[in-house]
Amino acid sequence: MSNPLPDSGDRIAKLLARAGVASRREIERMIAERRIALDGKVLDTPAVKLPNLKGVTVDGKPVAHAEPARLFAFHKPSGLITAERDPRGRPTIYTALRNALPRGAPRLMPVGRLDFTTEGLLLLTNDGELKRAMELPASGIPRTYRARAFGDITQAQLDDLMEGVEVEGVRYGRIEADLERSSGRNRWIVLTLTEGKNREVRRVLEHLGLQVSRLLRTAYGPFQLADLPRGQAIEIRQVDVERFRKTLHNG
Repeated sequence: MSNPLPDSGDRIAKLLARAGVASRREIERMIAERRIALDGKVLDTPAVKLPNLKGVTVDGKPVAHAEPARLFAFHKPSGLITAERDPRGRPTIYTALRNALPRGAPRLMPVGRLDFTTEGLLLLTNDGELKRAMELPASGIPRTYRARAFGDITQAQLDDLMEGVEVEGVRYGRIEADLERSSGRNRWIVLTLTEGKNREVRRVLEHLGLQVSRLLRTAYGPFQLADLPRGQAIEIRQVDVERFRKTLHNG
C-alpha cells in the first residue's frame, strides 16, 4: 500500500504560485496535464496539501524555493500585448522586457492587463499569490488613468460616474473622474476606479460620447508611473512591497 499524501500545510497550487511557477489557475491546468509530480508520483489533483515544495517537480525539474515577493514597474508602450505570446504574432510585453529588466530578474507575471493600445504603468511580480490578491476586485485597489478624449463633456457629467454606470448590460462601479485641461475639443480626463473590468475606461467614456485617442495608466495602488521612461522597468523596493502586502492582508 502506498504512503498517503501529506494533508498539512498549503495547497500545492498556492505553493507553486508563491514560487512563481505560474498562476493558480495555470497550475491546476498543469496538474490536469500530468506535468507535476511529488517524489516521482504524478499528481492528478490540486487538492494536495504540502508543508513545502521538497520533492515537487514540474516537467521533471525540481522547483526552486520560493523567492521573496518581488515587484517591478514597467512603462508599457502602446502596441504591445500583455501576454507571453500572441496567436496573431503581435509583439508582447516580454519582447520589450528582455531589454528593460535587470540581469538576473526572476520569471515575472503581469498584475492585471493593459490593452494593446493602452500605455503606462504595468506591475509585474514573481509571486502568484501577490498577483492574485492585487487583481481581486474585493481588494479594492485604486487604479488611475489619464485619457485624452475628443468631444464635449462637462465636469457635472463626469461627477455622475461616482454613482456607477451601466453600459450595454455591464454594470461599472464608482469612478472618480476629473477634467484636467482642454485644447479645443480634445480633453484630458483623470479617472480612478477600483474594479478594472475589461476595457472599462474606454467603454465608459465612449458611452458618454467621447472618442479616446490615448489612454495611460499612471498609478496602481500606491505605485506610481512618475517619470519612468517608456519601455523601461525598475524594481520596487522590498520594504515598499512588504508594507503594501500588509495592507492587503489587513484589508
